[in-house]
Amino acid sequence: MISNFTLRTVMSMGLLMVLFMSAYAQSNSLTGRVSTRNGEAVQGATVRILGTTFIISTNEAGDYAFRGIDLGNQMVSVEFVGLENAQQAIVIKTGSNTLNFQLQPSSSDLEEVVVIGYGTQRRDQLTGSISTIGSKDFQSGVITTPEQLIQGKAAGVQITSSGGRPGAGNTVRIRAGASLNASNDPLYVIDGVPFSPTTVTGSASPMSLINPNDIESFTVLKDANATAIYGSRASNGVVLITTKKGASGKPRINFSTVASLSTIDKYYEVMSADSLRSYVNANGNAQQIARLGDANTDWQKEIYRPAFTTDNNVSIAGTWRNLPYRASVGYLNQQGVLKRDVMDRTSASVSLTPKFFNNTLKVDLNLKGSLQNSMFANEGAVGSAIAFDPTQPVYQENAFGNYFEFMEGDVPAPLAPRNPVALLELRDDKAKVARSFGNIQLDYSLPHIAGLRANLNLGYDISRGQGDVFVPAFAAQEFRTQGLQTRFMNDYTNLVSEFYLNYNKNLSAINSHLDVTTGYGYYDYKTYTNNYPTRRADGSVLTQPVFAFDIPQNRLVSYFGRATYTANDKYILSGTIRTDGSSRFSRENRWGIFPSAGATWRINRESFLADVTALSKLNLRLSYGVTGQQDGIANYSYMANYYQSVNESQYQFGDDFYRTFSPIAYDADIRWESTATYNAGIDFGIWGDRVDGSLDIYRKKTRDLLSNIPISIGTNFSNFLLTNVGNMENTGVELNVNVIPIRKEDFSWNVNFNFTYNTNKVTNLTAVDDENYFVPVGTIAGGTGQQVQAHVVGYSPFTYRLYKQVYDDAGRPLEGVYADLNGDGIINDQDRQLFGSPLPRYILGFSTGVNYKNWTFSTVLRANLGQYVYDNITSNLAIRNGVISPAGFINNAPPEVSFSNFTSNRAMSDYYLHDASFLRMDNLSAGYTIQNAFRTGKNVRISANVQNVFVLSSYKGIDPELQNGIDNNLYPRPRTFVLGLNLDL
Repeated sequence: MISNFTLRTVMSMGLLMVLFMSAYAQSNSLTGRVSTRNGEAVQGATVRILGTTFIISTNEAGDYAFRGIDLGNQMVSVEFVGLENAQQAIVIKTGSNTLNFQLQPSSSDLEEVVVIGYGTQRRDQLTGSISTIGSKDFQSGVITTPEQLIQGKAAGVQITSSGGRPGAGNTVRIRAGASLNASNDPLYVIDGVPFSPTTVTGSASPMSLINPNDIESFTVLKDANATAIYGSRASNGVVLITTKKGASGKPRINFSTVASLSTIDKYYEVMSADSLRSYVNANGNAQQIARLGDANTDWQKEIYRPAFTTDNNVSIAGTWRNLPYRASVGYLNQQGVLKRDVMDRTSASVSLTPKFFNNTLKVDLNLKGSLQNSMFANEGAVGSAIAFDPTQPVYQENAFGNYFEFMEGDVPAPLAPRNPVALLELRDDKAKVARSFGNIQLDYSLPHIAGLRANLNLGYDISRGQGDVFVPAFAAQEFRTQGLQTRFMNDYTNLVSEFYLNYNKNLSAINSHLDVTTGYGYYDYKTYTNNYPTRRADGSVLTQPVFAFDIPQNRLVSYFGRATYTANDKYILSGTIRTDGSSRFSRENRWGIFPSAGATWRINRESFLADVTALSKLNLRLSYGVTGQQDGIANYSYMANYYQSVNESQYQFGDDFYRTFSPIAYDADIRWESTATYNAGIDFGIWGDRVDGSLDIYRKKTRDLLSNIPISIGTNFSNFLLTNVGNMENTGVELNVNVIPIRKEDFSWNVNFNFTYNTNKVTNLTAVDDENYFVPVGTIAGGTGQQVQAHVVGYSPFTYRLYKQVYDDAGRPLEGVYADLNGDGIINDQDRQLFGSPLPRYILGFSTGVNYKNWTFSTVLRANLGQYVYDNITSNLAIRNGVISPAGFINNAPPEVSFSNFTSNRAMSDYYLHDASFLRMDNLSAGYTIQNAFRTGKNVRISANVQNVFVLSSYKGIDPELQNGIDNNLYPRPRTFVLGLNLDL
C-alpha cells in the first residue's frame, strides 16, 4: 500500500517541477559546441570559465551551456583526453552568447571528472579502484536491462544472465562478492537514489523496469576506499548510474527503433524417436516395448519459436528559457523464444537541471516511471520437453484438453512428466508492474563562505506488482486440485533523505587542495503484501492464507564523511568514514563503523620523469577500508519469531480446531558482516594516452559471515540457526588496457582488453575448530536431499563434493564404483572429493571498434576460464530406469545413456562434472551514418548487429554460462539478429 507520505513526496516534486518551469528567469548565458577538427561531437569534454566556479561536461551532441555569467571579459577553456586543450576569450554581453570549439589531436593529460559517492573527482586524483563506462562503449542491440550495457566492459565485474526469458535478470558480481548466505549483489545508485534490488512480484527482474536508453554512464566502485562512503551496503561494490540530462540550445528530438528476430541457437541433445525405440527394444521387455508410440515428435521444437522484439524510443532535449530539460518515452515489446512468453514495457522520464541566484543554487530533478505487462510461459515445459517420450503425439482425444498424457486408469499418471505443449497452453500467468522512482537534489553554494556547498537529496522508489495464475480444471498439470487460481499483489516503498556539506578549498600558500564532505542519510524500506486464498478453477477455496497481509519494514540511519588532501598536484591522501544504524539488528549491535584510507602518488609529475615525454600518466594507488553487509537476511532475525500453522495443519481439541505456533531459532546477538579490503593499483598512460590502463591487486577478508548452521536436536524447535559464524578471503588481480592503434581524420581503431584473476576460500565456518565440518549446498533434481556442492574451510565456496568415478580400460564408467580416497576399504561419504568450483578463475573481456568515414564496426568477446558445471540433466535422465520407468511410462534421455549404461541414479559421481570454460562473442555490429540526410542538417544512422554470435566450449550442454554451476533446464539464451534506425529530428 503506497503511503500518503509517499504520495505527498511525489506530488511535491511535480509541483517543484512546475514552479521551476514557470519561474526560471532569463539570464546572461553562454552556449556552444565542442567538436573535433572533422566536425564530430566531443562528448564528455570539460568546459571551464577560468577564475570562476563554472564547470560542465558536454553532452552526447558536444553541447554545453552556462547561465548567470557576469558581464565582461571571460576566458573559457576546454579539455578532453587525446585532444589538444583549448582556450578562447569572449566578452559576455547581456542575453545569449555563443562560443564554439574545434579541438585538435593532442597528447595532453587527462583531467576527466568522474562521479563518485556524494560528489565528483578528477580521475587522475582518485585513490580508489574505479571503472567508468560511457554510452559510446555500451553493448548494442536489444538491451532490456541496464546491466547488459556493460557486460564484458570492466575488469573485476562478472555479469551472468539468468536465461533467455524477456527481461531476465542478471547476476552481477564485483570481485566475486563477499558473502555466503547474505546478498552478493552490488549496491545500485541511480542519480543519487539507492535502487532496491528486491524483485517486484510480477517482474522478471527489478532492473527490467529501467529503460537502458535513458542511461548516460556507469561508474563501478570496487575497492573499499571507493565504496566505504556507502558503508553497510557496499561490501559487494557499488554501481553508480547516471542518466541523460538536458542539452543547450534549441530542442533536439531523437527517435530510435530496433527490430529483432531471436532463434534458438542450440537444443539439448536427446535421443530421436527412432533412437529411443531402438534403445527400448534392446533394453525393455514386451510390456515396456508396447508403450512406445508411432509418432516422431521433437518436443523442444514444439515449445520454442522464432521471437520478435521491437524497442522504440523518442527523446527531446534542449533549453527553454534557460531551463535545460530532457524528456523521453519508450516502448518495448519482447517475445520470448518459449511460446506464450512476452513482455511489454512503457517507460517515461523527465530531467530538469536549472540554476538559480547567479548559479549558486543548482537543481537536479529526475522523474522516471515504467509500466510492465508480462505473460509468463510455464518454464516447467523446458525440462518436460527434454524428457518427454518423442514417440508420442502432441494431441490425443481425451478429457484433458486433447493433449496426450500418460494415463493411469482414467487419470494422468501422478509420477509421469506432463505434456510440454499442454504445460504452456493450459496455464495463464499474467502480471502487471508499475514502478516510479526519482529524486530532487538541491545544491547550494553559500555566497559568504567560498567553496562551501550544501546538498539536499530527496528521493523515492515505489512499485506495485499484481497478477494472477489460472489453470483450468481439465488440465493434467493440476487435475488433482481441479484446476488452480492464484492472485498476488505487492507494494514496495523506498524513501531516501540525504543531506551533506562539502568544503572545497585551494590552499595556494602551500600549493595544496582540500576537499571535505560530511553528511547524514535516512532510508526507509517497506513492503506491503496481500495474501489471497488459493482457489480451484471453479472459484472454490483450496487453501486460506495464514495472514491476510504482511508488512515487513526496515530502516537505516547513516552519518558519513570524507576528506581528500592534494599536495603539489601529485600527492593525494583521502579518508572516509561511515556509521550505519540498522533496524535489522538489536540495539546492542545496531551500529557499525566503516572507515577507509587511500593514497595516490602521481609519479609522472616528479622531476626525475620530466624528460620521459612518452609517459602521459603514471599513478600509484594504495588503499585499505572496511565495509559492511546486512542485505539478504530477514528484517527480524534478532528477535523471537513464530510460524503459524496453515488451515490443513491444526490441533483438534474436542470439536474445535486450533492453529498451532512453532518458534523459529534466533540469535539475539546477530550483527553485521564486515569486509576489509586491501588494494594496490597502478594507472598508466603512454603516447598521449594512446595506450592507457590500470593494474590492481586486492585482498578481501570477510568476517562474521552470516550463515545457517545446524544446531543440536532438542536445543530448539529448528534444525538451523542464522548467526555470525565464519570468515572468507578473496584475492585477485585486475588489468584493464585501452589502445588506440589508429587515430586519423577518417579512420580510427580502438581496442579494450580486461583481465581478472580471482581466487577465494572459506577460512572458518564454526565457532569451534572441527576439521570435518562442512555446509552442504547445491541441491539438485532427481533425488531427495541430494546436494553436490559444499562450503568447506580451505576451499572456494560452492566447491563440488562428489565421488571420484572409476573407469574401465575402454574409458567407460563403472556403475557404482568409486575411488577409496581415504584408503579405509569402505566407500562412504568420507570418500567424496572436493574439486572444482562454479566460479571462474580467470575472466577476460575484449572489445574493439573501427570507424572509417561514416562506417562503424565493433565486437565484444568474453571468456571465463577454470569454471566447472555439474550436468544435472544427464545425471537425472541418462539412466536405464529413468528411460524405462518402473512407474509405467517411457522417458527420453541424452544419448549418453547408451555409453554409461547406468541402471539407476548415480548423481553423486564426478562423472557429471565438466570443465565449462568458454569463449563467447556477445555482439558483432556494423553501422552507417548518413550526414545531412535529405539536406535537413540532421543525421540518420542505420545499424545491424548479431547478439550471442557464438560460444566455444568443451561442455556439451546448451550453455556453459550458469549462475550456480548446476545445469538444470536453463531457459536458453537465443541468438538475436537486430536492425536499428536512429534519427535526429
